[in-house]
Amino acid sequence: MLIAGFPAGAWGTNCYLVAPDAGEECVIIDPGHEAAEGVAETIARHRLKPVAVILTHGHIDHVASVVPVCGAHEVPAWIHPEDRYMLSDPEKALGRVIGQQLMGELTIGEPDDLRELTDGAELELAGLRLTVAHAPGHTRGSVTFAMPEQGDIPPVLFSGDLLFAGSVGRTDLPGGDHTELLQSLGRVCLPLEDATVVLSGHGPQTTIGRERATNPYLREVAGGPGSVDLSAPRRGM
Repeated sequence: MLIAGFPAGAWGTNCYLVAPDAGEECVIIDPGHEAAEGVAETIARHRLKPVAVILTHGHIDHVASVVPVCGAHEVPAWIHPEDRYMLSDPEKALGRVIGQQLMGELTIGEPDDLRELTDGAELELAGLRLTVAHAPGHTRGSVTFAMPEQGDIPPVLFSGDLLFAGSVGRTDLPGGDHTELLQSLGRVCLPLEDATVVLSGHGPQTTIGRERATNPYLREVAGGPGSVDLSAPRRGM
């Protein structure tokens, strides 16, 4: 298994390329702001052939390079229907003006081939099996992608901006909802094995076991109201 990730752009959003091995087909997860060059370099370094782009949600820091990346490799992109509008109208999704200087660097719109994700769907792409879980809270159309254990490789969760090392996604932007985010944590994250590796949209990797023990938001869900430190920082755009 090959998972190559790098932080991209103004928000340091993690973009991942996932393949069974070097020299094989791959899936690209969340090519965000200024990610196209890093994607091209990673493809060349590992001799990969992209077959799809999949998106954890529609915020511009996760999708800004979707159009050029899909166009360069003639591949489809997948997004949850509730976040689809963000591809063409990122300012509406953020509830604020991004800024003319940054807007000038973005390619706004949908790729030629855009497909919709559904809760519980199993994507068979590039020799990989990824299970989709709808996980609203950060946005209405947020999803995670889970890969099962394979030999001595532990399960992996691409959590987007749902769960981070020590934190969770912010819920103060349009479509955000604190209660829904906690429900998503309980439904999507708590049932996973402690050994599950969490690769999130920002920051370092972690594990479900570590977050179950130390993340104040996940502990609130597991232990009931009153156990969370409300001063704990949140992440995401």
